[in-house]
Amino acid sequence: MSDPDVTPDAPSDLPDSDLMENVVGLCKRRGFIFQSAEIYGGFRSTYDYGPLGVNLLRNVKNAWWEAMVQRRDDVVGLDAAILSPPAVWEASGHLSNFTDPLIDCRKCNQRWREDKIDGVCPNCGSTEFTPARAFNLMFKTHAGPVENEGAVAYLRPETAQGMFINFVNVLQTTRKKPPFGIAQVGKSFRNEITPQNFVFRTREFEQMEMEYFVPPAEAQHWFEYWLDERFSWYTGLGIPADQLRLRHHGADELSHYSAGTADVEFLFPWGWDELEGIANRTDFDLKAHAQASGERLEYFDQVANERYVPYVIEPAAGATRTMMAFLLAAYHEDEIAGEARTVLRLHPKLAPYQVGVLPLSKKETLEPLARSVLTSLQPHFMCDYDVTQSIGKRYRRQDEVGTPWCVTIDFDSLEDHAVTVRDRDTTEQVRVPIDQLVAELRSRMDQA
Repeated sequence: MSDPDVTPDAPSDLPDSDLMENVVGLCKRRGFIFQSAEIYGGFRSTYDYGPLGVNLLRNVKNAWWEAMVQRRDDVVGLDAAILSPPAVWEASGHLSNFTDPLIDCRKCNQRWREDKIDGVCPNCGSTEFTPARAFNLMFKTHAGPVENEGAVAYLRPETAQGMFINFVNVLQTTRKKPPFGIAQVGKSFRNEITPQNFVFRTREFEQMEMEYFVPPAEAQHWFEYWLDERFSWYTGLGIPADQLRLRHHGADELSHYSAGTADVEFLFPWGWDELEGIANRTDFDLKAHAQASGERLEYFDQVANERYVPYVIEPAAGATRTMMAFLLAAYHEDEIAGEARTVLRLHPKLAPYQVGVLPLSKKETLEPLARSVLTSLQPHFMCDYDVTQSIGKRYRRQDEVGTPWCVTIDFDSLEDHAVTVRDRDTTEQVRVPIDQLVAELRSRMDQA
């Protein structure tokens, strides 16, 4: 059976501005994302991920890792240091090229990225600005016990360089040969002039990057291959294809190292914006670090009896903005028996909880069995155990946070040793024997 008079496929008719407002409100209300240091008035452009947010973000990263590393035999992982010496960033070009054009409004003194405003100050409407000047986005610090007496260090603005400078280490220890990749998920830091749009652009964020080392003659083939692979990853996890596009960079916007770049873009409430960039970085990074360090960063092809510096294809995604896109795409409103319902139709792999365990009553006669069901599910799924309020309100609560399946333990369960499994999207309910419950839910996960 299902909830009566449900219209689960009815799309929300909210305008985009309302969609953003509703999702941000949901994130705070249900414990996805909090403003950092909120009790002290907040700290701009920093956010803390609450009980549900940390699960969702972890699931996004795990889904990426599964697709990019676990299910492949040509990609291995790395976790490089966040702090690094200036030599790394001088060789990579970040000390001289990693800048944004900074301007000041002469009327209100607010600072902006010149390329992100349309000639008018967003704060006061003035058109009078200072001349643009280059602003380096890297965070600089000192490694040592006394400030200004230790060695200068930088917080990494991207995870990529750690993979380039470990190229030979990985090559020697894994015995891989091109084409092969090194993948990494981790924090990066950029001193953004104008952080904006909730968690989309922040100064502290997480990246999911992979450097795929290929023979130079095969670079274009692998560039096109990764364009297809990465676009399909997003649609496979539930983002509708019409909310995504692949946009190739024009010659005037290519990075200094790139022979070709394309972005996977999502239709955010403010318009199309980047989720992930896929770039042909050529051999720029390996050659730059080889020249600066004096080490040979190349591959010896024994079959061809030749050495070469591989080209690199780099799919680089933002974990936090990707999580935001999944939330926006999953947000829907419909009605059940005339009652409005908010539902996050997240893919089960991404949902903060896969299963909600709901004993029908708080009575002590049900709790031992309900707890036993919870214990049997926890090794396989992230579960929520909820006993407060009516069963209908608990269903709505689980719908709102994206839980794909609810398992209800009722008084009949004491006799027939079965439970009711409710589907989030269809609201259909079926009776399942307790000893078959894990297999049933696993099958649903596999089919999602």
